[in-house]
Amino acid sequence: MSDPSLSSAEIAQRAKSNLALALSCLPEERRRDMISFYAFCRVVDDIADSTTSSEAEKEKELAHWRRCVSEGFAPGHPVLDEVVTLPRKYGFPRAWLAEIVDGVSSDLTLVRYQTYDQLLAYCYKVASVVGLVSAEIFGATQPQSRDYAIKLGYALQLTNIIRDVGQDAQETGRIYLPLEDLQKFGVSEQDILEGKHSQRFIHLMDFEYVRAREMYDQAAKLLPKQDRDALLPARMMGQVYFEILEKLHQEKYPVFEKRCRLSAARKMWILVSYMLRSWIARCRR
Repeated sequence: MSDPSLSSAEIAQRAKSNLALALSCLPEERRRDMISFYAFCRVVDDIADSTTSSEAEKEKELAHWRRCVSEGFAPGHPVLDEVVTLPRKYGFPRAWLAEIVDGVSSDLTLVRYQTYDQLLAYCYKVASVVGLVSAEIFGATQPQSRDYAIKLGYALQLTNIIRDVGQDAQETGRIYLPLEDLQKFGVSEQDILEGKHSQRFIHLMDFEYVRAREMYDQAAKLLPKQDRDALLPARMMGQVYFEILEKLHQEKYPVFEKRCRLSAARKMWILVSYMLRSWIARCRR
């Protein structure tokens, strides 16, 4: 169950997410609201992944969170108190928050995806909708920024899925890679669950890598010039995860041995370089 004693800031700090890096360039109020939104996403995800609650308990609590964000009320929970105010403040639908809860809830019952289209439907709810909400809080104004957020959300989530194949299989028994892809490359579910790093597995992961790369490329083409500064946090997150994807590809996907990360120094360089380029671009206008 979620801990109602923790504030959004405490939840974000404990998670040690790459998001803290990206949000450092935001004005204070927008940064505070993004931390509240991130805490909301973190809490509902933790509810679904809890190892101490029963499936019925998790379903009940997620249904409660969905009802709260859908109806705009928060019975004294610090994270809910903050997140339910965001749709009206930034002008986005409450249904977006509910969709995120729906996506996370699907992890309770769906542990396999037969097709890529089914996987993308899941990615849309747990990542692309997160991107849509984030773009509004960041201050994006162009309609095309929503298309950018959707594609980038797909790219980030596909990168997460590739990176976490081993961890998901070992800790939860979930396999997010489409079963039709496993069959295509001759990789069995048992191979994934047992952590077999074969040549067939590498070919499978190369196939998924290309799909993720295409999503990053599509997102980059959709980024409107008018919102480049507003979407700076999203662009930095995109760069971090793009480099994680490339590192996975170069190292032949050692996902059963370790969780691929960038060094703190590399992430700091991304932050500084993106902020510097943004500053130079503003000076030239």
